[in-house]
Amino acid sequence: MHRALWIGCVLAALVGCVARFPAPIQNDDTTLAGTPGYYRVLPGDTLYSIAFETRHDYHALARWNHIPPPYDITVGERLRLSAPPERVAQGLAGNPVRPRFLSPIRPAPPRRNPPAALPQTPSSVMRWIWPARGTVEATFGRGPLSGRPGNRGIDILGRPGEPVRAAAGRVVYRGSRLPGYGKLIIIKENNEYLSAYAHNARIEVEEGAMVRQGEVIAVMGDSGTDRVELEFEIRRRGIPVNPLRYLPERHH
Repeated sequence: MHRALWIGCVLAALVGCVARFPAPIQNDDTTLAGTPGYYRVLPGDTLYSIAFETRHDYHALARWNHIPPPYDITVGERLRLSAPPERVAQGLAGNPVRPRFLSPIRPAPPRRNPPAALPQTPSSVMRWIWPARGTVEATFGRGPLSGRPGNRGIDILGRPGEPVRAAAGRVVYRGSRLPGYGKLIIIKENNEYLSAYAHNARIEVEEGAMVRQGEVIAVMGDSGTDRVELEFEIRRRGIPVNPLRYLPERHH
């Protein structure tokens, strides 16, 4: 009898300890692949990287979550991944205008001199350059890579330490949080296009930096893959497009 009571007290104490230590934040409510859901912001995320990972246009994510430029987000808050119901969007459901759950509601500050947006250069005259030397091993939409159902860009095989060069624009993400991409750089070319450079060995630019066409932004490596390669992607309004339709013809 006394032994049973003693065991019961120990179990109760253990339960109390567990209750005092909440489980870490998980992204179990994250819905990828573009279906409706919410995304909980993790350290290192930017609005652009979340849009890239979920295959959305960052303009849409900003609009659905009422996030004004420069699109600042806070670790721990939840972002909507689809358009809100009309009655919520119109503020008729009794909810705050900006439903960001884990951070205080902050009105957007007035901007007397808003920052100039990057020019919306038409794709027909936009100057794209090859990001690296090497052989194109996998083309757009062919060959599963890194667990994804199809290639969303092109894979350029190279040698360790080969330079990776940018077109032009602003670095809106650098990091290694996105699964299957290793050390990744995302560049906002203009208000319509993003470009991505994956599997780098080392990143040479900081987030927020403006880069010139041809500037070295990284060196090739095998982060997130089993061979030295550069995975290069172009996203137009959040949708992957075939980079070979944009890159100039190579002269051997």
